[in-house]
Amino acid sequence: MNKRRYVRVGFEASCEVESLDGDFSPFEAESTKDISLKGLYLITDRRLPLGTICLLKLKLTGATSELVLDIKAKVVRTDDNGLAFLFEEIDLDSFYHLKNILYYNSGEPEVIDKEIIQG
Repeated sequence: MNKRRYVRVGFEASCEVESLDGDFSPFEAESTKDISLKGLYLITDRRLPLGTICLLKLKLTGATSELVLDIKAKVVRTDDNGLAFLFEEIDLDSFYHLKNILYYNSGEPEVIDKEIIQG
């Protein structure tokens, strides 16, 4: 039984992870695996304690430019392949781009709209 409340889509992008309390040096995660309105999973060999608050710099690279989404997030799960983060704060511009990523990759924009409304 799937208990997930938000649609997840497969999405690959690099992501820099910074500690907001200075507990570790910033590092670059190899790639994301999937993303939702409320979180993402990073493929990385680094492990952080559950509850660690981080700034994620999700790098969206296009043909001629790079866009960086800044997201405050908390580590909620670790496993052999990486880290799962729950989004804590996201600025309006970054949220707009995140929403568009989900629209285009989910094929279900109406479901994403419902998730936004339900919070």
